[in-house]
Amino acid sequence: MTKKPEILSQKLGLTFNKPQLFVTALTHRSVGANNNERLEFLGDAILGCVIAQKLYDAFPSADEGTLSRLRASLVNESSLADLARQHCLGDYLLLGSGELKSGGFRRDSILSDALEGIIGALFKDQGIAACEEWIGRLFAEKLHDLSANNWQKDPKTQLQELMQAKKMELPDYALIDMSGLPHEQTFKVRCSVSLIEESCIGTGVSRKKAEQSAAEMMLAKLQQVSK
Repeated sequence: MTKKPEILSQKLGLTFNKPQLFVTALTHRSVGANNNERLEFLGDAILGCVIAQKLYDAFPSADEGTLSRLRASLVNESSLADLARQHCLGDYLLLGSGELKSGGFRRDSILSDALEGIIGALFKDQGIAACEEWIGRLFAEKLHDLSANNWQKDPKTQLQELMQAKKMELPDYALIDMSGLPHEQTFKVRCSVSLIEESCIGTGVSRKKAEQSAAEMMLAKLQQVSK
């Protein structure tokens, strides 16, 4: 039996002028036409913007690429589902019978969409300032951990440390192609890890840049596999 949405609203520290917006944010499309998809679309855009601003202010010397990676590490399906589970969001979702039977209340995609739906509902109800304040509270721990975890580490270092943490062999990088004139060469490097069979091929104007590109692609692939 789904718990009452007002209980969740209190747990999240939110009060809605139009409570039905909050109910809609928790309603999956399997229930019917009046669902959270539009609010999720809105919330996704607002969340990305607010987190981007917080990262911009927190890391004044970070370049665009670093800021993009930091944002991606926070605003992704797995990260949002993790936050949703911390607040037991699945207990309050409104799902159709099929999703209930298949355990939709545990699915990352449904949980993350609902969380973004809540942000969209909050924006429609109270505006951007309320969203900025609540998102700041919601992501406070993740933002703090991010600032404490050597955000300047490059993709190769991150991938190496990931494999070390899992007590597995270090990534393997193989140069598979080098083309172009001596002063404008392009390198292709294959990155392989023992966690998955698929490899990633990165390109760059130097072997080092190609390796970094391949490592970054592998990190993204591993993140997708872990969802």
